[in-house]
Amino acid sequence: MWFIRLYSRVFAMLGPEAPLGAFLAFANVALAVAQFVEPVLFGRIVDSLVSAQAANRAPAMSDLLFLLGLWAGFGLFTILSGVTVSLHADRLAHRRRLAVITSYFEHVLHLPLAYHGGTHSGRLMKVMLQGADSLWGLWLSFFRDHFAAFVSLIVLLPIAVWMNWRLGLLLVALLCVFALIIMYVWRQTEALQRGVEKFHSDLAERASDALGNIALIQSFTRIEAEVTTLRDVANRVIGAQIPVLTWWAVVSVLTRSATTITIIAIFIVGTWLHIQGLASIGEIVMFVSIATMFIGKLEQAVAFSNTLVLDAPRLREFFEVLDSAPDVRDRPEAADLGRARGEVEFENVSLSYDGKRAAVADLNFKVMPGETIAIVGETGAGKSTALSLIHRAFDPQTGVVRVDGRDIRDVTLASLRRNIGVVFQEALLFNRTIEENLRVGKQDATPEELNKAIERAQASDFIERTPLGLAANVGERGRSLSGGERQRLAIARALLKDPPILILDEATSALDAATETKVKAALDEVMKGRTTFVIAHRLATVRNADRIFVFHDGHIVERGTFDELVKLGGRFAELARAQFMISGESAKKQAG
Repeated sequence: MWFIRLYSRVFAMLGPEAPLGAFLAFANVALAVAQFVEPVLFGRIVDSLVSAQAANRAPAMSDLLFLLGLWAGFGLFTILSGVTVSLHADRLAHRRRLAVITSYFEHVLHLPLAYHGGTHSGRLMKVMLQGADSLWGLWLSFFRDHFAAFVSLIVLLPIAVWMNWRLGLLLVALLCVFALIIMYVWRQTEALQRGVEKFHSDLAERASDALGNIALIQSFTRIEAEVTTLRDVANRVIGAQIPVLTWWAVVSVLTRSATTITIIAIFIVGTWLHIQGLASIGEIVMFVSIATMFIGKLEQAVAFSNTLVLDAPRLREFFEVLDSAPDVRDRPEAADLGRARGEVEFENVSLSYDGKRAAVADLNFKVMPGETIAIVGETGAGKSTALSLIHRAFDPQTGVVRVDGRDIRDVTLASLRRNIGVVFQEALLFNRTIEENLRVGKQDATPEELNKAIERAQASDFIERTPLGLAANVGERGRSLSGGERQRLAIARALLKDPPILILDEATSALDAATETKVKAALDEVMKGRTTFVIAHRLATVRNADRIFVFHDGHIVERGTFDELVKLGGRFAELARAQFMISGESAKKQAG
């Protein structure tokens, strides 16, 4: 049953190409029938020659020419059908492979951050490429060979029994024995192959990890250790794969010997039947040809079985990813938010990642358009989680987040995120040109808009020093740039987007003191008239915020202006003293 379910899922992926697939299936049926006709005509020709020889006369050329003409006609039909099927099967398989890769890629991009946090990108790439290749191979082989093979084995065998039930039943019995052997091998190798695919996933993840952290590997002289580890995983792959290959090597030997065994059996039984007057020489020749053809189809079926066993774990992984539903999605009635004013409200908002410990709990606040809100607190206090709810990286389990008075779950994700600009703590850049990375913020930005955003982010100096300027490639994850340069590009990208709501997640953390001063001045300017949330560990960057929220264990434990919180003498005052922003004596005076 798993075979039927899996194969039906494979063909469901044909999508709009299903009509062409149906045509190819019909062509395969015609091809199978035509191939079956040829040995029948061959047997009739032999019988005509034997009958003429027995009657001591020359064979009638008119009869022979008619039979030979039919044979040639069906042979030509078989050739043309085979070429047509192969041509269109190739085109269909290649088109759908690329379409499946694209749809898989789009689906993965829609999956929530929590999913990507628990799933290695190397594994996702491996699943995408191997799954698409497996689908391509199954489509191609099915429409070229396998469907015709199954039609021949399942549909046409009864015809052989009808033509001579004794020889036909012998053929059926032999094929059943071989089929049982194949089924046994299936059962032995299916579980083994699943283990092989797990090792392949480990191999992809480790290789991707190593390549993504090449600076770490080289600086800690880990090259030999990483190569040794990867070699060990590769050896485990081979160790797990060898038993599977051994089983199928045995089956390959059996199917090849099946041709000889079947032909000898038909000759022996056919000779005895001929002596008894129950079979003609032409029928014996015909069944030898049919047996040879069916054994060829059996070999194709075995090759298909081998492919299916090897590909089944890959396809299961592929469909598991496709079946992973995004936790955050548009509601059916979701509307476009339009250009937001920037009012943000949290009402009784709580979120837990594991259902045990709250990441944020009972958050209640309202931010008016144009306000600047600073979010401070120790690592793991819930600062980034709270702000990720605004652009729906996650949805809260309880409570409501509103923008301009509207539940953000009632507006489309695209329209919500168009209104929000995020500068992450780690500058996230594509392995593309500087200009392409900037245009992520606004695809149709004019050169003037690009230059203005670059200037305001204090990025002009290093771009002008680059020989290729905006056409320079930043490298994988922006490695050809310094940390400060990467962060300034990220800030310029957010400025280019010009959103009414801006989230700065420790946006100046990678900048040196001189550059930070310049960027802070630019940010102070761009934050005017814009609702801004600033996550900061260095309190000097949030001194002028309209309000400061102090997070602890997912709760807002203090809120107010800088001076109000220092005067309160609580957690914020402790953080300020720790960073030497106030002295112990001044804190006591303000608190008193």
